[in-house]
Amino acid sequence: MSEQLSIPSKRDQVSKEEWQLRVDLAAAYRLVALYGWDDLVFTHISARIPGDEHHFLINPYGMMFEEITASSLVRVDQDANKINPDDFDINPAGFTIHSAIHQVRDDAGCVMHLHTTDGIAVSAQQEGLLPLSQQSLFALASLSYHDYEGVALREDEKARLQKDLGNTNFMILRNHGLLTTGSSIPDAFLAMYILQTSCQIQIRHCRAIAH
Repeated sequence: MSEQLSIPSKRDQVSKEEWQLRVDLAAAYRLVALYGWDDLVFTHISARIPGDEHHFLINPYGMMFEEITASSLVRVDQDANKINPDDFDINPAGFTIHSAIHQVRDDAGCVMHLHTTDGIAVSAQQEGLLPLSQQSLFALASLSYHDYEGVALREDEKARLQKDLGNTNFMILRNHGLLTTGSSIPDAFLAMYILQTSCQIQIRHCRAIAH
């Protein structure tokens, strides 16, 4: 979606609560792009909409993170159905990961999953994240790991992802990337900032001692 799209505003079609979530989530996508953590149109940030339906908002597949707006975000249910059929499609792999967490973690108001270079580098190291910095200690206090199973398209991987995550808020997906959860969008973003910074420090440390 390289050309600027004209997407009608959803402000008058959703509740005030959902609209604020949309604004905050779109801002999170743009902050990720600003920090250089994005991976073209891949990876995702989702926000759960309060209620018993376990609906959540996620990015439309094909839009760059800096293009995301409050109205372009897609509301989906736990079966990957778009609540608004006119919305753009979503990435199936992104749905698998995010729906698995929103399904069992009511405290996870936001789930952020990224493919940063430093994050993937640490995820490929046998010992994972090391206690090398103050930042890493925050992440290590609530950190889990999930082994790589290929592109996350299989329904049966959900149960293993849920089990591995447990009650933690930081996760390293082996040979894949980073994931954080938070009760709110700012909390999940802060957690990712801490985890990403921890990985960045670790990779710089590895380079320093290799010389």
